[in-house]
Amino acid sequence: MDPVVLGEILAVCLFAGIVACLMLGFPVAFTLAGVALIFAFLGNSLGVFDYALLRGLPSRFFGTMVNEVLVAVPLFVFMGMVLEKSGIAERLLTTMGQLFGKLRGGLAISVVAVGAMLAASTGVVGATVVTMGLLSLPAMMRAGYDPKLATGAICASGTLGQIVPPSVVLIFLADILQGANTAAQAARGNYAPDTVSVGDLFAGGLLPGLLLVCLYIVWIVYKAITDPKSCPPVPMSDAERAGLWRRVVIALIPPILLIVAVLGSILAGVATPTESASVGSLGALLLTLVKLITERLGRKIGEAELERDLFWFWLGFILLLIGLGAFLGAVGLLTGLLVGVVVAATWVAAVGETRREFAGMLAGATRGTLTISSMVFVILLGASVFSLVFRGLGGEHLVERALSDMPGGAIGALVVVMLVMFLLGFILDTFEIIFITVPIAGTVLLKMGIDPIWLGVLIGVNLQTSFLTPPFGFALFYLRGVAPKSITTQHVYRGIVPFVAMQIVALFILYAEPRIGTYLPNLIYRSAPEVPEGERKPDDFTPGAESEGYGSDKDDD
Repeated sequence: MDPVVLGEILAVCLFAGIVACLMLGFPVAFTLAGVALIFAFLGNSLGVFDYALLRGLPSRFFGTMVNEVLVAVPLFVFMGMVLEKSGIAERLLTTMGQLFGKLRGGLAISVVAVGAMLAASTGVVGATVVTMGLLSLPAMMRAGYDPKLATGAICASGTLGQIVPPSVVLIFLADILQGANTAAQAARGNYAPDTVSVGDLFAGGLLPGLLLVCLYIVWIVYKAITDPKSCPPVPMSDAERAGLWRRVVIALIPPILLIVAVLGSILAGVATPTESASVGSLGALLLTLVKLITERLGRKIGEAELERDLFWFWLGFILLLIGLGAFLGAVGLLTGLLVGVVVAATWVAAVGETRREFAGMLAGATRGTLTISSMVFVILLGASVFSLVFRGLGGEHLVERALSDMPGGAIGALVVVMLVMFLLGFILDTFEIIFITVPIAGTVLLKMGIDPIWLGVLIGVNLQTSFLTPPFGFALFYLRGVAPKSITTQHVYRGIVPFVAMQIVALFILYAEPRIGTYLPNLIYRSAPEVPEGERKPDDFTPGAESEGYGSDKDDD
């Protein structure tokens, strides 16, 4: 048999073998690396794989460990863990529920709004789903909500952290797409392409994230009109109405503070994503310390007086941080937050009860960060072994030929890749999908002229469904684990169907109008009015016609 054909057959068997082993429940990272090494040995014995290729693994591993961009991952995870343990989301959910609860569907709308704010503050899906499941689901059930609508709204809004920055998924996607774009443009003869940065994908994910929020709210409003019994209003007492707007401001300031500190510093060019992650971590610690302090003061001076003092304190503090960031940049933000953390920590350390509470919270957040970060990076290292062996067997050329022969050219190939990723979302986790498929298919698509930022945003929205689709949708498991016994698995599975459909609608909208994903990155990071003759800007990409890609040349020769 032709060695090339034999190698490609082994590459296909390698991919199928990994999917089969994962479905049997074997650990992801060790399955990726172990099965790949078995096929490398088999390929070498058949003369279609060279062991010399494995010499590149140490440099790949070392490159991952020293990658400055990926340092942001554990920092953002830590920020999310601190916010989960601190209970800041509890006040936000309660207050927003009181604000919208008097409307039909108001509680569900408040869940979507809080999910969006928590996504923009933390970027950790599991923490958001569990928190909202514990706090809002019992309240929605007491109000008489349809369990399917309640569980669907919680799961869908909790997964917004997948596409709304600072998303950990977008950080890895940016890193992978940067390497894929460099290789793709080099193959096209362009050795100085524009970079694909984390900031690009963060900016690109903002409008699609807002689009999903709007679609979710439209569905809830539709249910409120057509089926009022599924989402009745919640009556409020006079005590709850008193001082509501002041409580809303106090509840909104902490997440807004983090959004301004993290996203604002990135989009304004004040800080890199890694620097903004450190800003966010310090901000989360400060918010937790302030919460502990105010809880203790509240027992002494009363809740009404404390709410009034907090209102003016948070307004003044957020204006101070905005000024520090505008005039002193990331150093000013970090310094201001660090001073605040030191002052608040000193106060907490002087009180034994709050000191023990803060230490317990910090220990839990640290353990959660180590667990999640270790899991993600070990999967990344295992995926590096898989992609190296897959390429060594000739799988990349097989994929490139298959996608190039698709009807419709680049768009046909893109549709096939999106469909494959959507189907893999039923059985694999998001990180597994991007580490396996994007390094291989991404390079091929970029060679065909697909805009890398548009591709990254499409992948992010597409893979958001992997958290919602049974049987292995993690958001479904997170919610089912904290839901009361009256909520069945069937309620959860049926509840997410319309929200998955809306995510598919969002994909079609992004396909029809690519500027939703590329407008902000081009506006913020690329303001080049002059375009070389024969080259097209990313905003000029039209589905159905081949684009020349980011920084690409029209003529490859």
